[in-house]
Formats: sequence, C-alpha cells, structure tokens
Amino acid sequence: MPYANTQAMQEFLDCFAAAIADDEHAALVLDQAGWHGSAALRVPANITLIPLPPYSPELNPVERVWLHLKERVLSHRLLDDYDAIVDAACSAWRRLVSEAGRIRSLCSYPWILAIKP
Repeated sequence: MPYANTQAMQEFLDCFAAAIADDEHAALVLDQAGWHGSAALRVPANITLIPLPPYSPELNPVERVWLHLKERVLSHRLLDDYDAIVDAACSAWRRLVSEAGRIRSLCSYPWILAIKP
C-alpha cells in the first residue's frame, strides 16, 4: 500500500483475519506507530495486538527482516520511480519467503515464544 495510516491498517487486519483458520488466533507484535493503535481500528476477534514499548526497535522482529532485506537485496540501488520501488520490494519479499525458515530464523526471540493469546 502506498500509505501507512489507519485505513491501510484496517484493511490489513481484515484481510489477515480472513486468512486465519477458524481454530487459530494470531498475535501481532507492533511498534508504537499511530495507526497501529488507533482508536478507530476494529481489531478482529481472532487477532491480538501486542504493542512494543516506545523506542525499542531491538525488540521488534520485523526490524531484523528489514535489515536482512536492506543488507542483502535492497541496498546501494537508485530506483527511478514509485513503481520501481514497489517492484524491488516485491521481488525482495518473494526472494525472502522462498528461503525456507529464513523469517523464522530472523524473528525468533525467546520472549515471543512465551506469549500466550
């Protein structure tokens, strides 16, 4: 999505919730971005939002994903326009998810395993 705002977050939550099996529940670890905790969000019943403390990027698993992508795929490039940026990001994501176990290895923190929804 070209914007990070409450509307985009709501659409993500709705689509994500629809993809979760009936007998499953998802916990999403989020930073303190305003749209992650907006009072206007309608959080689906099968999702729990877990906010991280402010100013704690070292606790945010996705920071390690972004670092991996930047270091190995997206760095040292000049992209011509918005479409080129989207294409590069999509290509990097497809490459990442094609590596079995890579996201799990990047995002495994002992404290995450202890969370019970």
